[in-house]
Amino acid sequence: MAHIALRDNLRESQLFSNRAVVAVVFIVLALLALVGRMVYLQIMSHDHYTTLSHNNRVSIVPLAPTRGLIFDRNGVIVAQNLPTFSLEIVPERCKNLDQTIADIRQLIDISDNEIKRFKKRIKHQRRFQSTPLRFRLSDEESAKIAVNRHRLPCVEVEARLTRDYPLGRLMVHAVGYVGRINEHELAVIDRSNYAATSHIGKLGVEKAYEPLLHGHVGNQHVETNVMGRTIRVLQHTPPTPGTNLTLTLDTELQRTAKEALGENRGAVVAIDPRNGDVLVLASQGDYDPNLFVNGIDHASYQALQSSRAKPLFNRALRGQYPPGSTVKPFIGLAGLELNFTHTGDAVFCRGWYTLPNNDHKYRDWKKTGHGHTDLRKSIIQSCDVYYYNLSRFMGIDAIHDYLSPFGFGHKTGIDIGGELAGILPSTTWKKQVKGKPWYLGETLISGIGQGYTLATPLQLAVTTATLAARGRYVQPHLLSDAQRNEPAARALAPPAIESRIDIKDPKHWDYITQAMTDVIYSAHGTARKLNRGQPYKIAGKTGTAQVFGIKQDEKYVAEDIAKHLRDHALFIAFAPADNPKIAIAVVVENGGSGGSVAGPVAGAVIDKYLARETKP
Repeated sequence: MAHIALRDNLRESQLFSNRAVVAVVFIVLALLALVGRMVYLQIMSHDHYTTLSHNNRVSIVPLAPTRGLIFDRNGVIVAQNLPTFSLEIVPERCKNLDQTIADIRQLIDISDNEIKRFKKRIKHQRRFQSTPLRFRLSDEESAKIAVNRHRLPCVEVEARLTRDYPLGRLMVHAVGYVGRINEHELAVIDRSNYAATSHIGKLGVEKAYEPLLHGHVGNQHVETNVMGRTIRVLQHTPPTPGTNLTLTLDTELQRTAKEALGENRGAVVAIDPRNGDVLVLASQGDYDPNLFVNGIDHASYQALQSSRAKPLFNRALRGQYPPGSTVKPFIGLAGLELNFTHTGDAVFCRGWYTLPNNDHKYRDWKKTGHGHTDLRKSIIQSCDVYYYNLSRFMGIDAIHDYLSPFGFGHKTGIDIGGELAGILPSTTWKKQVKGKPWYLGETLISGIGQGYTLATPLQLAVTTATLAARGRYVQPHLLSDAQRNEPAARALAPPAIESRIDIKDPKHWDYITQAMTDVIYSAHGTARKLNRGQPYKIAGKTGTAQVFGIKQDEKYVAEDIAKHLRDHALFIAFAPADNPKIAIAVVVENGGSGGSVAGPVAGAVIDKYLARETKP
């Protein structure tokens, strides 16, 4: 008989119950874990993941402000913005940045220097910010990038405004230029305000008034797709454009000055003595500032650096030259005021001067001498012997103390950087700088503007303007008075410093001015070539400054000396002599004669300016 197994219903029921309990517990635990995770994501980490989600579709794009324009005093534009296309990369979107750059180079030319500057730039920027790789794309280059846009998801072609200087080299040493922001500048600027800006002022007005010209950054919130392309703009905050600046410079006068200088290296500075407006600030040689805007190539920069003309050197502000005989009116005025000489006093000039118990001859420029010479004649004919004698009795410290308030020996405070102070020597100065005592012979050569005495063309123009204004010193400036009335400009511009030089006898101004007028209109004046029958009088003084010393018995023959070793030619002037509206200083390097070389340059500028001033 077969055995029949009986089912254990109780055991099976218990097994099923146990399994059901396990399943329920598992389900409950899973639900609890799911709920816990949802609580963590939806409640505890809500802000974090909301932000991440938002950033996946919304980007904040900084908007660069439009840089302010720069005009001359007559409304001629000297710095503007031109629309161009630039190739830009958003590093965050690039899977392989180096490969992307390599792909771009297959389409358009990208130099190694441009890549190097780009990589330096992205190190100091957020990876989601667009960074320019190439500026000024041509239409053909823009088209090539557009056709291959699907292969370059992190590349954009953006329309940007590029700085342009329509007058080229004419205003470069005054206006300066902008260039790409470097690492040093990144460390000091407000990065948030420059988030969309790639350029900054490097020199001149562009640098001095950078905060005013730059403006303030804007931004927009844009919705993008997974490829990073903009779908729509959600929010827009426009940037605040930079302020347009009007300068005191006169473009036509600047052009006249540079044309008059011709191929000669040198500088011309002209100032309105009534208010300190700088009308001309010209330095020759020069260069095209447009070369520097988006980065100059190595070969071009080396050519500028190695040029004998030193085009990068701002001679107007940084050229320090012996002022030569241009100091004689100031020393003559000091002699009158300090009672070391009088208008009727005279010395006999035989062509040289010696100190007691010393056989060294301090020579006059005129070998045969000037004969009996008073102060007026000493200025008209530029007699050196008269000033050897006068400075001997005055002493170097008296000369220093009287000439300093005119502007010799210290910076003028012009509202662009880079100027040098020159040198107005004294016994204290030599002891501090040279560690040696002062000698009487050094006083004599200082009396004719040689030796340690150095001045910049800007300083000479300021001292001449002060003399023209009868002792009223006005700080020179390039930003026009009209723009100074704007609160922002007023805050940036240095205060207009004014001071007055006290004088014991006002007739001394008349005496010196008349003597300087006779320099041009007297039959023996050293600048008589400037007498062309103008309807106004010019007061001026010629000067010649030695580049190197010559021995006691040697004769200076310009034709036998290399051009770069010849004397500098100088000339200072103001006009009209009875009501000065312009004061000017001209330095022509290795030009020789101040009257025949530097004088005509000043005359051309004065004639141009006053012809316009006298028009009805």
